[in-house]
Amino acid sequence: MTNQLAQLKQVTTVVADTGDFEAIEAYKPQDATTNPSLLLKAMQIEKYQPLAQQAIDWAKQKSSNKAEVVAMAGDKLAVMLGSKLMAKVPGLVSTEVDARLSFDKEATISKAKQLIALYREQDVDTSRVLIKIASTWEGIQAAKVLESQGIRCNLTLLFSFAQARACAEAGAYLISPFVGRILDWYKNAHPEQDFSGANDPGVKSVTNIYHYFKEYGYDTIVMGASFRNIGEIQHLAGCDRLTISPALLDQLANTDAPLATKLTAKSATQTPPPPLTEAAFRWQMNEDAMATEKLSQGIRQFAADQQQLESMLGALI
Repeated sequence: MTNQLAQLKQVTTVVADTGDFEAIEAYKPQDATTNPSLLLKAMQIEKYQPLAQQAIDWAKQKSSNKAEVVAMAGDKLAVMLGSKLMAKVPGLVSTEVDARLSFDKEATISKAKQLIALYREQDVDTSRVLIKIASTWEGIQAAKVLESQGIRCNLTLLFSFAQARACAEAGAYLISPFVGRILDWYKNAHPEQDFSGANDPGVKSVTNIYHYFKEYGYDTIVMGASFRNIGEIQHLAGCDRLTISPALLDQLANTDAPLATKLTAKSATQTPPPPLTEAAFRWQMNEDAMATEKLSQGIRQFAADQQQLESMLGALI
């Protein structure tokens, strides 16, 4: 019998949630994705540290202002790592917009275009690049503009149905609902409850989003993310895509039990409802304490990791 990773690849596109090239070579995912936290981890691995100096040297040719050099080097580093990841996977690579721009539509659009321009300078096929944006109202509206201009987007830090629906209505290429972080919140809020297996609220959330998208014929890809255990992955087998850390990829590769397909796409049967208004979106987010808290927390964490990465880069100047 083939292992569960091989079985999963038969029904779901597997994406590596890492910036570690060796892990990608070992597990051979279709796509790869990074974020500030993963970039920070990569920079703490000695063999990747020369890339940081290369990014600084490049940025110093563009500006003499230290703050500008650090900011440009951060973008350059993300693109350099993304380009290297593309050499390891046959599919797509996601590169994240600075989380500190999460509530600024125009700045997000500008930063996305800068990242695409940097990829072009690397002679990269930009059709393989997804721009990763936090699923705030402003981020979703920025993605709507970018998608209309041919720049495909991955909407991340997604915790609620309202976020997912708004992303689909905006024509986002892909969403990354965070399974494990939803589970974390519910376990903390309700420690007495059983959230194992199919009771996992993160699994329920992605399942609901997946079926809604298929029922109404939205093209937006659903990519479950942020897993805490392989049980969550097993219960989402059949989802469009799943982005999985090396540790969990290893567990799947070493598990030989049969893997049942849990999610299957059906033909669209319903006409989509009118799009959410901004007011409706904000109200639904307000009513969802988990999503509101986890979105804010996620943005803060990515921003903190971005600042720490920039401090490391600044020390190299």
